[in-house]
Amino acid sequence: MYNRGFTYEEQVGPATAGRSVLEHLAERYRHSTAAEWERRIRAGEVRLDGTNASSGDRLRAGQRLIWHRPPWREPAVPLGFAILYADADVLAVAKPRGLPTLPGGGFLTHTLLWAVRRRFSGAVAVHRLGRGTSGVVLFARSERARRGLAGAWRVGQVTRTYRGLVEGRLARRCFAIDVPIGPVAHPLLGTVHAASADGRPARTLVRTVRSEDRASLVAIRIDTGRPHQIRIHLAAAGHPLVGDPLYDRGGLPRAGGQALPGDGGYLLHAERVVFPHPASGRRTAVACAVPPELRLPSVRGDHSAQPITAFTSRNSSKPCSPHSRPLPDCL
Repeated sequence: MYNRGFTYEEQVGPATAGRSVLEHLAERYRHSTAAEWERRIRAGEVRLDGTNASSGDRLRAGQRLIWHRPPWREPAVPLGFAILYADADVLAVAKPRGLPTLPGGGFLTHTLLWAVRRRFSGAVAVHRLGRGTSGVVLFARSERARRGLAGAWRVGQVTRTYRGLVEGRLARRCFAIDVPIGPVAHPLLGTVHAASADGRPARTLVRTVRSEDRASLVAIRIDTGRPHQIRIHLAAAGHPLVGDPLYDRGGLPRAGGQALPGDGGYLLHAERVVFPHPASGRRTAVACAVPPELRLPSVRGDHSAQPITAFTSRNSSKPCSPHSRPLPDCL
């Protein structure tokens, strides 16, 4: 089934002024080739200040550049979600692995936002999880909640804990990762976020839950919310998430790789979010049980289960249960 298409709009900035429409689109939006952008321009899909654009039109600062993308068939993804908490202000849901949180990268209606809004009109996601990450996502259902949750995020009153499976044996039980994150070169997208000395400050706390020679189970807390922060920081510490196709040791994209940020294969789960409720100010915790791939044998009640090195990163699309065993107190 095709969606209804979408209109992408941007305002031309000073750095873009003087370039041709085709040059700008092909350089900035590398998901498509110059030939594909040429075809779209010729088909009348691209408009500049309200009129059909030509490939050679020179851009001026302040102009409005619009691409009317025709309806397209989106990739199949798991579209179910579980409600973990709901009141007049706040909604918390469980996102399955493989489902994008917000539109982008070829996804529009096949996203958590669209699925949630079919039932809760006007809900606004106040943060996002990567497509390959499962677990708790918070939505604001009122203006008071949007302001309150955004303010709580800015001053560090929101705590998020995760569970993940990383490569190798960890030498330390608890440690912090303080590596700046910023844009670096990527062959397909132009840039992606990764470890960068010129990036923005970021901090991740890690606790070893169980460690073996080939892989370790970790609990994670993030004090900042940079894009792909956990994946980047664990890789920067020398322990990428098992199956991560993008980030290699050092926190940079894998050399010669073609993987995109939305590509899955890794195991990462947002287990718990704690925040001050925007109406009462009361500390509110929402938890979502980890998937079987990230549970210890004792937690799963199966003492004959395989060791963690044998866990596979299959793409489970079943939303988690709203019940969860608390994380250990190290974080």
